[in-house]
Amino acid sequence: MKKHKINLAAILLFCGGTVFAQGTVEDYNRAYSLKEKFSAKHMFYADVNPQWIQDTHSFWYVRHTPEGNRYVSVDADKQERKELFDHTRLANALGTASGKTVNPEAIRLERLTVNKSLDTLRFVFNRHRWTYVTRENQLTDNGPLSAPARQPQRHWMERDDEKTGHPVPSPDKKWLAYIKECNIHVRNLATGKEKQLSFDGTPGNYYSTRIHWSPDGKKVAACKIRPAEKRYVYYVESSPADQLQPKLHKQEYAKPGDELPFKVPCIYEVENGRAVIPSTALFDRQYELRGPKWNGDSRAVTFEYNQRGHWVYRVLELSAETGEVRTLIEETGDKYVNYTRHFRHDLRNGCHIIWMSERDNWNHLYLYDRSTAKPIRQITRGEWYVREVLRVDEANGLIYFTANGMQPDEDPYLIRYYRIGLDGKGLTCLTPEEGTHRAWFSADMNYLVDVYSTVNRAPTAVLRRAKDGQIVMPLETADISRLLANGWKAPEVFAAPGRDGKTLMWGIIIRPTNFDPTKKYPIVEYIYQGPGDQYVPKSFRPYDGYMTALAELGFIVVMVDGMGTSFRSRAFENMCYRNLKDAGLPDHMAWIRAAARKYPYMDIERVGIYGCSAGGQEAMSAVLHHPDFYKAAYSACGCHDNRMDKIWWNELWLGYPVGEQYRANSNVENAHLLTRPLMLAVGELDDNVDPASTMQVVNALTKANKDFELVVIPGARHTMGEAFGEHKRYDFFVRHLLGKNPPAWSELETKPDKLPTAQPQ
Repeated sequence: MKKHKINLAAILLFCGGTVFAQGTVEDYNRAYSLKEKFSAKHMFYADVNPQWIQDTHSFWYVRHTPEGNRYVSVDADKQERKELFDHTRLANALGTASGKTVNPEAIRLERLTVNKSLDTLRFVFNRHRWTYVTRENQLTDNGPLSAPARQPQRHWMERDDEKTGHPVPSPDKKWLAYIKECNIHVRNLATGKEKQLSFDGTPGNYYSTRIHWSPDGKKVAACKIRPAEKRYVYYVESSPADQLQPKLHKQEYAKPGDELPFKVPCIYEVENGRAVIPSTALFDRQYELRGPKWNGDSRAVTFEYNQRGHWVYRVLELSAETGEVRTLIEETGDKYVNYTRHFRHDLRNGCHIIWMSERDNWNHLYLYDRSTAKPIRQITRGEWYVREVLRVDEANGLIYFTANGMQPDEDPYLIRYYRIGLDGKGLTCLTPEEGTHRAWFSADMNYLVDVYSTVNRAPTAVLRRAKDGQIVMPLETADISRLLANGWKAPEVFAAPGRDGKTLMWGIIIRPTNFDPTKKYPIVEYIYQGPGDQYVPKSFRPYDGYMTALAELGFIVVMVDGMGTSFRSRAFENMCYRNLKDAGLPDHMAWIRAAARKYPYMDIERVGIYGCSAGGQEAMSAVLHHPDFYKAAYSACGCHDNRMDKIWWNELWLGYPVGEQYRANSNVENAHLLTRPLMLAVGELDDNVDPASTMQVVNALTKANKDFELVVIPGARHTMGEAFGEHKRYDFFVRHLLGKNPPAWSELETKPDKLPTAQPQ
């Protein structure tokens, strides 16, 4: 049967759609110019980053004005703002001392600190350390900035074996504890006499160098560790800059199902050598053990146990007197305990613990009684989500924290600041205006500087009282007039029900700057739906490296958080459990359909999708499992088979032990379902997701005789594709959604810059 090329433009004309020039040279040039045109440098009075001055109610920050940067100080008590120093005098002094021309409006003082009286500045300029006394206009060169000693950096995938560490002095400085030949030793600092406390440590079951002295200086605690064999991932760097031949790299990389170390907290009395070795019954299936930490009375240590499979998480106490281990707090979950939402604060009275839990379907704070190991009360309560505890003020019985979802009839992800009493009373919103807030408190918690914005409203900065959130004085309101003059258009915040027809999903819609509502636009979704967080931007950013420029080629770009992501409720997130291929896509599709019903210029028949990392996995999953909706996918550095990926992410969301659920969620296993255009991209040195994951899906597609494109970026790590891959992605969607041949690269006036780093997983 003879095959015919499909003329997408002709089909659209026949169906009544409006076709117009998209994906042209002009569109590409304009798209690549937006990074400069929408740069934050065209936004003024916006980037307020206050620095509180120690032991005062004063702070300083940099005002970004159209004329240049000005350093200012604010006295919160007097509600006064003034310049921190005379910019012209300091510029002249720095110019004379450094031999460089210094623009008063462009002074950049690194590592700046200010004394309490605001008259002495210490900073780094031109790689020299300086002291400047403002009243006397006295500038002192304290010498060149010494290069910091280069410490070997442990890769974030490497596990600390706890085999190396410094000796630990006792609180009274009479003893020094250390590890020698795998066992705990102490030395009397007065006599120099050494004493061995443990005798059972071996290379295969050794004592940790993290030794903890009891507050009374009479006992030490340390974990005995049975190590596990490590897994390594190997990478070939094909084109190193410093040599012709390739290089082989090796990286520690634990994967789902791998064996893990086993720890046992042990206690030894220094004087008589008495050992307290507990039963491991309450912590016998370890994923991780945190601690131990001595209680204030030196009678017990507290540690935390995360069970393999994450159905149980316990706070445990080991008695130094009896060796008994008892449970203080136990979290359980039918799917998983989200231990990444961890917060525990032991009150100084030794009687109570503040604990964070999702046990009532929402993330809240509880007050526990140590003696009874039972909760006294739930401190926070309601269908909203505690995000972070900032300060526990025990003296005044207050907790300061951030939360989202408390305000009705608005985006539930917007973050505000609150305080509440330990008794659960007096809940007060300190930042009531709509928006996502970021705040900096004075050390005594009397004041806070609050900066808030939304994706479509520029930042506002104010000074508030921390007692009630009342505004003490305005600080800055961002000026985006130059951005608007450059053609900037705000994204639209859009909400519509998801798969259940009632729960609102929240996302954004980005249109090209030359948007014409009488024309028809393909839809391209940027996806990052990995559990454990929420990903749609909520604060103001004039240029988004992943979305802004793509729209300019003639697309409407969207992003939405579906079920399986965080900060709504436990049930909302649990949708992902053993079900990562779901990727919230039923919610995404319902949301996109609702947007297209409201805006007929959104062409529901031409929907593409792209993403990186978990988003790369999900983009490919979209065209495998929903090809009637998603017509093309770009997938970068995807964890296409979760058995190939990092241990923590996958055992939390897909469970342990590794079983059929891993196979069912694998793009490798489902590669034979591909019927839509697919472009895969991978960095050959990806140290986040094993690049073999991409190559294995390539192998499966090849064996299934599927047509696809592969872009390998030499030397790149975890990436959306770098500049080269970005251009390939643009061409891919122009070709498959616009039905046009993209312009030759040589025709373009501008070239893409390097993309921002992919979101970590």
